[in-house]
Amino acid sequence: MADQSHVIGIDFGTLSGRASVIRTADGAELGAHVVDYPHGVLETDLDGVRLPPDTALQVPADYLRVLAVAVPRALADAGVEPGSVVGLGLDVTSATVIPTTPDGTPLCEFPELAGRPHAYAKLWKHHGAHAQTRRLVETARRRGEPWLARYGGTLSVELAVPKLLEVAEADPEVYARTAHFVEALDWIVWQLTGEQVRSAAAAGYKSLRQDGAHPSAAYLEEAGFPSGPDALAKLTAPTMAPLGARAGVLSARGAELTGLPAGIAVAVGNIDAHVTAPAAAAVEPGQLTMILGTSTCFIVSAEEFREVPGMFGAVDGGIVAGLWGYEAGQSGVGDIFAWFVDTCVPPEYHDRARAEGVGLHDLLSALAAEQSVGAHGLIALDWHNGNRSILVDPRLSGLILGQTLATRPEDTYRALVEATAFGARTIVESFERAGIAVTEIVAAGGLIRNRFLMQVYADVLGRPLAVVGSSQAGALGSGIHAAVAAGVFPDVRAAAAVMGRRADEVFTPDPASVTAYGALFALYTRLHDAFGREQTIMHELKDLRDAASKG
Repeated sequence: MADQSHVIGIDFGTLSGRASVIRTADGAELGAHVVDYPHGVLETDLDGVRLPPDTALQVPADYLRVLAVAVPRALADAGVEPGSVVGLGLDVTSATVIPTTPDGTPLCEFPELAGRPHAYAKLWKHHGAHAQTRRLVETARRRGEPWLARYGGTLSVELAVPKLLEVAEADPEVYARTAHFVEALDWIVWQLTGEQVRSAAAAGYKSLRQDGAHPSAAYLEEAGFPSGPDALAKLTAPTMAPLGARAGVLSARGAELTGLPAGIAVAVGNIDAHVTAPAAAAVEPGQLTMILGTSTCFIVSAEEFREVPGMFGAVDGGIVAGLWGYEAGQSGVGDIFAWFVDTCVPPEYHDRARAEGVGLHDLLSALAAEQSVGAHGLIALDWHNGNRSILVDPRLSGLILGQTLATRPEDTYRALVEATAFGARTIVESFERAGIAVTEIVAAGGLIRNRFLMQVYADVLGRPLAVVGSSQAGALGSGIHAAVAAGVFPDVRAAAAVMGRRADEVFTPDPASVTAYGALFALYTRLHDAFGREQTIMHELKDLRDAASKG
């Protein structure tokens, strides 16, 4: 069966979705197609009405467009007949949640709610629920809730529960009409199969479900929910299933939508970063996968639970069965570089890039690579979108120290790349201090194409960096789960051994640069602790901004 069968892996990112056709015999990616979301990310306005700061919304119908357009075109690109496809798997940016009716209709599709922000999908980087997050943490600590340790002793603003509490307090009518507050990955599976089967792993990381249960109704009420039982009903589903399981089969509606045969296996939905681990053949204890994109996620498995300060979550079986899966992350990486290029680079650099036939990122990377470590005289904090790990504080902001009238764009660009590498090192060392071994690091994501960045990361981390062997590791990882759900392989580890892959190249740290970066990292750590733990200046600036935005 494996020699002749194919699976479809679909990776739903922040701005677009990609479908890939994958051969189960060896993981070869035979064809693919990308579809941009027509509505993108709604961050500044909704139907002409200005949105509050820290808002990031999406339109769920955009996800269905990916299914309808990308899947048939990927099949055509691969030259593969739909009848040879035995399974479909998908992953989505995690903690992207949708309020729906009992039958799964997103509330934003009702005309009377189209202008209400809280009726839309809240994207992972929606950071509007910081007040609710603080209250949830304070309540959990006061009550001595044991599950809080699974999240490093605190909670991220990006999780589903704070976002639901935000809806309850900001728009009670939308909250009352919300029958299900469902992860986008589970919602898409629901649309394909007609059955609401939620991912137990995603619920563990994003909805505080540990040891088979969500937090108690009493806790939720004490934290501010109008009704604890009602909140639990919105967060749960009749069926929770583990990763690699079959959520159901493709319904007639799903078949019409995708052009695939009805009745094929549909895998339980997965988190975008987590599926990259099997794609990179990095599912054994100590193998850390670092997914470098608009943000960065760090995924590692271990044989036992350890409390790691500032981790995003730890879930038994959260990546592969039989191991504890740990997640940490940085809220902004590629987004920071994009912000700088879009807003801070003078016209002459644009002209030079056009003349040389390269992009601005490539030009700035090449110029930055000519410098010696520390030559720019700068140090930066990578908090332009808040800090996810290890401080877990969305109210922190970016900082660049050391600028003079001689500072050039390539200097700042390099300092920002280094800052994100320093943030990565902070996370890796936090894992190790807590007793989670990191024996190998494998890099994935769109930023691995930037060789300058990859070498900086190797030098800052002081470790070799292996690289995933797929340009679309998310889709490949989802395809691996589809193959397991279809019965081609007995489990994800077995499938990863056959279908996962690494690139031949490994980025090796330069000893002199490792030493030089040690001194810069010490300065970063001092700045990190001063502004992240001791000073309140960044919080006060956000308070002033919020007050001014309210007029």
